[in-house]
Amino acid sequence: MILEDIYYGKWRPSEQVKSTDPESQKVNQKISDLMEMLKNKLPAVDFEQIEIMFDLLSESTSLHSAAAFTHGYRAGALTMIEVFSSEKE
Repeated sequence: MILEDIYYGKWRPSEQVKSTDPESQKVNQKISDLMEMLKNKLPAVDFEQIEIMFDLLSESTSLHSAAAFTHGYRAGALTMIEVFSSEKE
């Protein structure tokens, strides 16, 4: 049950999303190929900096996704309140 999962901290929507969009898969493959090329071309110290940057970018994206999810959830809840309260009018 979703309510129990929320209560026990087991519900993580961002971990459940897996894109099946072929374009997303192409982009991810390009990123992977480019990272491999840079790993082979750059000194280890420089490549480590790129990995750190990607980790920070991933963290930033995750924070943005959480904010977008919260905003969307609130907008959905407000929509439901408006729909149900207009039935009483």
